[in-house]
Amino acid sequence: MSNTERIYSMPFSDVYPLLVAKAERKGRTKDEVDTVIYWLTGYDEAGLKEQLDLEVDHRTFYGQAPRINPNASLITGAVCGVRVESIEDPLMQKIRWLDKLVDELAKGKKMEKILRG
Repeated sequence: MSNTERIYSMPFSDVYPLLVAKAERKGRTKDEVDTVIYWLTGYDEAGLKEQLDLEVDHRTFYGQAPRINPNASLITGAVCGVRVESIEDPLMQKIRWLDKLVDELAKGKKMEKILRG
């Protein structure tokens, strides 16, 4: 199984606590991480909880997202040395967009800037 396929098949519920921990280590909150997820994916609190409870993989999590935010294309910068705006695989780009948003949160950026407001 390729690294990419391993990421796609990994349960989002395994990654979610890592995203929250990354933000909390820098003084941000789980609610702020959730807000970023809601903005990017269109899930609401109940929808996110359901996806986490069902332990869906990344492919399903993003595939069933109610609405990828049309401003997500404004997310730019590098995650793990890769520019998110140049990722050609749509699913990997969505995964990296969320990584980038949580990175920005952890770096103390204001929520209105993170949400491209």
